[in-house]
Amino acid sequence: MPYINDGDAKPVGSYPNTGIDVLIVGTGLAGLTAAIECVRKGHNVRVLERNDDINTAGDMYFMGHSATKFFKHWPEMAKEFDQISLHNAWIETFKHDGTPMIAPRKVSDRLRDANMDPDTPPGTFQMRPLVYKMYVNQVRRLGVKIQFGKRVVDYYEDEKAGKAGVVTDKDERFEADVVIAADGVGSKSQKLVGGQVRAMKSGRAMWRAAFPIEHLDKNPEVKEFFKMQKGETGDEPIIRTWLGPGTYAMTLTRADTMIWIMNHDVTGSEKESWNHTIDSDEVLLNMDKGVGPQPWAPMFKELIKLTPPNTIVNFELFWRNPQPKWASPAGRVVNIGDAAHSFLPASGNGATQAIEDAISLASCLQIGGRENIPQSVRAHVRMRFIRCACAQKLGFSNAELLQDTDWSKVKLDPRRAQPKLPSWIWGHEPEKYAYEVYDKVVESMKRGTPLERDDSVPPNYPPGYKFEPWSIEEIMEDMRNGKPVNLGEGNWD
Repeated sequence: MPYINDGDAKPVGSYPNTGIDVLIVGTGLAGLTAAIECVRKGHNVRVLERNDDINTAGDMYFMGHSATKFFKHWPEMAKEFDQISLHNAWIETFKHDGTPMIAPRKVSDRLRDANMDPDTPPGTFQMRPLVYKMYVNQVRRLGVKIQFGKRVVDYYEDEKAGKAGVVTDKDERFEADVVIAADGVGSKSQKLVGGQVRAMKSGRAMWRAAFPIEHLDKNPEVKEFFKMQKGETGDEPIIRTWLGPGTYAMTLTRADTMIWIMNHDVTGSEKESWNHTIDSDEVLLNMDKGVGPQPWAPMFKELIKLTPPNTIVNFELFWRNPQPKWASPAGRVVNIGDAAHSFLPASGNGATQAIEDAISLASCLQIGGRENIPQSVRAHVRMRFIRCACAQKLGFSNAELLQDTDWSKVKLDPRRAQPKLPSWIWGHEPEKYAYEVYDKVVESMKRGTPLERDDSVPPNYPPGYKFEPWSIEEIMEDMRNGKPVNLGEGNWD
């Protein structure tokens, strides 16, 4: 348990009450993290959720180490996180047609090959339902007030009164000193924030499914192929990656659960919803389209056939060009998570940066106090923008690696078949960083120093990188023309 024994732990009660009334819209990872961290930092918290309950459905995602360091302040969460995490996991790599390319190896051994500490991995794959239940348990322990069935349709602020608020579809109004919009890519806060570009359809989607492992009993051949890996502690979990032209997939076998996900071109039935399911026949009909002469592995198709009804989610992917306007003109409404920046699944950064956002914002509000809320909001955005823009661009580079794998190079160096997870990503500590640079960031803002030319603040992005505006359209055009993603200057590794 690396989180509990940290001498810097500051649990609830370590900070005096700031008197700041915080209203959070949305109960995704960004919103829930903001809720518990704002409580810990001494703020008064209320949460609005459009659905009738917190959605704990889903399969898996990657949680970076930088997004879990704050568990040192939450011993109950740290214990639960350790219990639900994958231990002694293995990884194996195939071509999409089923050709084995990299034999099963322990994740810890792969980390050693990359000169990384196996006891401090860049992150771990987590089960979305288990992580959300962990958060729900913590929110309930704190007694945070969540009002369900509140669909926010508008945001507003009153600079003179020093307040911000929201309006629901039933014309209800809720106000606070600061409103945190954590309600996803379609957040209605965009109209107020200004300059926020709308999310664009990417033309891509993810088929995703998680179901009890017992369903594999219906086909012994599939059960044998997707079995757990024999290891030192018995049967151990294994991740299998499948890489093909313009596509990739992943399976995870746990003792109780089978998970598979696949990236694909849109089919017309996709939605940005964890509750939108399709039949396995639709996947089988479309999965071979666009992958060239070699179809998907028959064994993978058999796995899809065993997936129970109402299980496969066809989740649409959206893109948003990076831009730094995450806050309203008076600094009383601020976007975090997908409402501020959306990520490709290949980035392994969507959940990570959403959690980092929440930790950073709660800290900045505590540092600045109730008299300096707009300043703190703007300082937070300034700390986060370039880092998130770099992480977004890294996602495109990783997608390029996964979807256009050079197998001749992979045979010589297996690391070429795995996404980049550089130390500037996973080694970051957003809370510590906020306390270290807050005053410097505020001074830079007061001097009017443009963000891209500010050398006074230590970077939390690739060392040596100089930000230049870029667009997703430019990157996609380069990829269509066979050009590699141009990450720019700096040490991205």
